[in-house]
Amino acid sequence: MAIQTIPTQPFAGQRPGTSGLRKKVTVFTQPYYLENFVQALLDVLNASGADGQTLQGETLVLGGDGRFYNRTAVQVILKLAAANGVACVLLGQGGILSTPAASAVIRHRQAFGGIVLSASHNPGGPEGDFGIKYNAGNGGPANEALTEAVYTRTQLVRELRISDASDIDIDRLGLQQLEQMQIEVIDPVADYAAVMRELFDFEMLRGMFRRGFSLRVDAMNAVGGPYARAILEDELGAPAGTVVNAEPLEDFGGLHPDPNPVNADNLIAHMQRPDAPDFGAAMDGDADRNMVVGRNFVVAPSDSLALMTAYARLIPGYQDGLRGVARSMPTSAAVDRVAKAMGLPCFETPTGWKFFGNLLDAGRVSLCGEESYGTGSSHVREKDGLWAILFWLSLQGATGRSVEALVREHWRVYGRNYYTRHDYEGIAVDTANTLMADLRAALPALPGHCFGYRRVVLADDFSYADPVDGSVSGQQGIRLVFDDGARVIFRLSGTGTEGATLRLYLERYEADVTKQDQPVQQALTELAAVAEQVAGIRARTGMAGPRVAT
Repeated sequence: MAIQTIPTQPFAGQRPGTSGLRKKVTVFTQPYYLENFVQALLDVLNASGADGQTLQGETLVLGGDGRFYNRTAVQVILKLAAANGVACVLLGQGGILSTPAASAVIRHRQAFGGIVLSASHNPGGPEGDFGIKYNAGNGGPANEALTEAVYTRTQLVRELRISDASDIDIDRLGLQQLEQMQIEVIDPVADYAAVMRELFDFEMLRGMFRRGFSLRVDAMNAVGGPYARAILEDELGAPAGTVVNAEPLEDFGGLHPDPNPVNADNLIAHMQRPDAPDFGAAMDGDADRNMVVGRNFVVAPSDSLALMTAYARLIPGYQDGLRGVARSMPTSAAVDRVAKAMGLPCFETPTGWKFFGNLLDAGRVSLCGEESYGTGSSHVREKDGLWAILFWLSLQGATGRSVEALVREHWRVYGRNYYTRHDYEGIAVDTANTLMADLRAALPALPGHCFGYRRVVLADDFSYADPVDGSVSGQQGIRLVFDDGARVIFRLSGTGTEGATLRLYLERYEADVTKQDQPVQQALTELAAVAEQVAGIRARTGMAGPRVAT
């Protein structure tokens, strides 16, 4: 074995997005593309480090969602890490670690940080997507200062330091050596399961299954399958087969691993059957997102966060109450109403879990969530799909109520926030940027303007001043807020890999219980028309409507 120095040239466009660098597999498999990015990351960590430290003598966590190229990327990263001073790598067996599990391992083992290989809910396979991100010592995604430093370094990197050692056996548990670096292949579930036992009453949950409670969890052929099987079936006693599509596949079995009613249509159909189980749920590619479904009843992510906030004290891990809650700006204001009633601080942040991380680290919040089917808490620094499923399972056990009954009671008490997200995918980047620029230019003239019976009271491009570190993040989404509390929001997504994705968010509040049963898209028709009038999405993009409406 020897450490080699190999000349290389920068690649354009290696700037991390909302959650790391995501590109098509065909981009990542270009010679030295992955190597360049990882070398840039290691250079930055060695130059700055946490609290002035470098990687010398430190431990990194490594794992991913098992998609195509995951195993190859693991071997490349190990050889780069060994050549750049890393003392130890904790590697999930088979190169597997769900995103929340990676956060749990970083925190539990007090690692320097971790490299997570995932494109989350994006499609997999040779023609699909791949992704890589760095999580800091708190277990959460790196802040913008670090990711921008990595991008800057990618434009300057001219050589790679890498071991020429043979590949290691990533499927064998235990210790191995690569150059001077120790590699410990660990059980990917163990640390995460230990955290879940601290939060939830596992004996109560076992009792539910002993009494015949039925559950269906669709892991979508992704990394959440082994975790759900180990905890729900093996430990809590749910019947074998409760977790379906449980084997992680490199192409997710052709499924689009995004847990929403469109992509998880098999689960939706199953929950509409006369013999449907009591509770249904799905997770995404890296198991950080979740969808909650009752019998013929789908729970909106914003409602899920609000209801979890309202009932948190029923969960052992939160029985002393919450310190506060946070939501991303595009997420509906349903949780705001609960927080106000409970006297809790409620923070509105940009999209991206790294913004929640600061609030969690500072002890300002206990629960947080995004509209994109992601909820989480102070137990890790990522959203967490299986945690959310255990939370909802526990609420049903503690209250004796069904999913639908819990949500309808919540609406009766707090009112319903009708809410939807429309995704316009694959738009030409120039078209998307021009649309947003034109919207920004129109903002000063919009306050006071009336659209039907609604009057605009706020029109801005959301900017966030972090209350913990004082950093400012601008241009986080264009907001139109009306005098009745309704909102129309436009935002470009940072998670796509082809063209641009425009996300349109529509929301209005309904307090009248007799009017809380309308189809969501119907209830928001007027706001959709306002959005089209303001932005001209159809004319600009040539699209008759969104690809996905959730």
